[in-house]
Amino acid sequence: MSAPQTGRTALMTGGLAAILASTCCLGPLLLVTLGFSGAWIGNLTVLEPYRPIFIGAALVALYFAWRRIFRPVQACQPGEVCAIPRVRAAYKTIFWVVAVLVLIALAFPYVLPLFY
Repeated sequence: MSAPQTGRTALMTGGLAAILASTCCLGPLLLVTLGFSGAWIGNLTVLEPYRPIFIGAALVALYFAWRRIFRPVQACQPGEVCAIPRVRAAYKTIFWVVAVLVLIALAFPYVLPLFY
């Protein structure tokens, strides 16, 4: 038997990739805002060359999550998790939260100069 395909793995991958994509730009600003300081914060910019890869991974993961989460209820078997309305609503909410994280990772480098 195959594992149930709910989109959970794709959501987690998309969220992790969005967080990694924003660590080069959003990470230092967040740390300075929280009161952390030091020369080591500048080392977070080392991840900048990998930002497009992380964003691409996040977008691909979101696509696969979207395919699983927003499929019709009729495509779900009665015993599967996707047939339960509360679980479907929770996955949809998490999907949109991750999508907002990816949008922040995409837009933040262009908005960042307004904060410095």
